[in-house]
Amino acid sequence: MFKKLLVAEDFGSVNEGIIKTLAPLGISTIEYVSYCDDAYLKVKRAEQDGEPFDLLITDLSFKPDHRKQKISSGKELASILSHEHPSLKIIIFTHEDRIEKARTLSAITAVQAYVCKGRQGHSDLYTAVTMVHDDKTFHSEAVAQGLSKEPVFELTDFDITLLKQLSNGLLQDEISLYLKKQSIRPSSLSSVEKRLSKLKDHFGAKNSTQLVAIVKDLGLI
Repeated sequence: MFKKLLVAEDFGSVNEGIIKTLAPLGISTIEYVSYCDDAYLKVKRAEQDGEPFDLLITDLSFKPDHRKQKISSGKELASILSHEHPSLKIIIFTHEDRIEKARTLSAITAVQAYVCKGRQGHSDLYTAVTMVHDDKTFHSEAVAQGLSKEPVFELTDFDITLLKQLSNGLLQDEISLYLKKQSIRPSSLSSVEKRLSKLKDHFGAKNSTQLVAIVKDLGLI
């Protein structure tokens, strides 16, 4: 079983519930933090000290307060750590049960489980930890069925770039110019128009403003 676990969760009661749920597994060290920045620093420090964490359990949403954060979401935290510490296994533990978000996070290699909080949340979390330890993946029932189906549309890095520039207020011709300056291809106006049209169809958006709102709500940008 894992020897060292880090929990990133901003509600103390949830942290206590996680620790209680996982107690029978006999994990030697369980530490928890309330901020993503603290989680990142703890992982880095533990690695430097030669006592790395084996597993990170993180929520996706963290309520903002007076303390300014460089890393504001569990998605961003998971993405950064999966690249900098590929041996660290990651479990998402969240209220968000949207298929698209689960699929996006599952594409991050280190994220091996997506657990939805709720009536079966802690039971699922216990199962997820045991399965991830055995190099298996786990998804709560709320998202498992959707993830088991082959996606008919794949969101690419190019799509994310388009959506980010759209969210910054750029018009389609301005996005085309931006792509050319960044040497990103395809960069023609027609390519931008066609891809944004497909994105609108996929997410059921009537216009660019609604498209940006939807992908932001899903946490994709």
